[in-house]
Amino acid sequence: MEAIAGLSIVLIIAIILFLFVFLYFVPIGLFITAYFSGVKLKIFQDLVGMRLRKVPPVVIVRSMITATKAGIKVEVGKLEAHYLAGGNVIKVINALISADKANIDLPFERATAIDLAGRDVLEAVKMSVIPKVIETPLVSAIAKDGIQLKAIARITVRANIERLVGGAGEATILARVGEGIVSTIGSSLSHKAVLENPDLISKSVLAKGLDSGTAFEILSIDIADVDIGENIGA
Repeated sequence: MEAIAGLSIVLIIAIILFLFVFLYFVPIGLFITAYFSGVKLKIFQDLVGMRLRKVPPVVIVRSMITATKAGIKVEVGKLEAHYLAGGNVIKVINALISADKANIDLPFERATAIDLAGRDVLEAVKMSVIPKVIETPLVSAIAKDGIQLKAIARITVRANIERLVGGAGEATILARVGEGIVSTIGSSLSHKAVLENPDLISKSVLAKGLDSGTAFEILSIDIADVDIGENIGA
């Protein structure tokens, strides 16, 4: 009797382990959820295959369900490939949905390229819809009459989806605008002209096309503050 009882315990443990391993490699619940969400997957080729390829099925399937409900068509193989390449699948899907709702042309390939380039593709889409304001540090320059002026500019930028891969970032925009402010003040005959009409700086800097080669489009440059510094020419 003891032998039979011991054998029964071993058998029960073996069955539990088998079910655990089976359900791990064959996520039945996830398959059912996907099916009733309109996502057609093959249980062994897709779901079991993901386990074998070290891809978490829940990430891929949930992303496909989200995309399908939003009317975005994606292929399971491409999502897996992006995950294996180190990409953020969930963020890419959310970016595609946001772009679609905002009527922004963002193909899947471009979204994944932006993501793999290390940029926040979802934030980029949001910046394409709602521009961002960045502020320069205090910039000092000397007018031709020897008076130093100190200025701060606020730059309104919008993400340029087409230039996000390989385009320079915000630091380049700030540096170029700073150089433009120095150049404009330095070419002014009198510091008074700048103080009376600070828009001269904005117009001059904006006309230089400083967003060339960057991941952004400069919409406006506003001089937030201009103060008199030292009399260098004295």
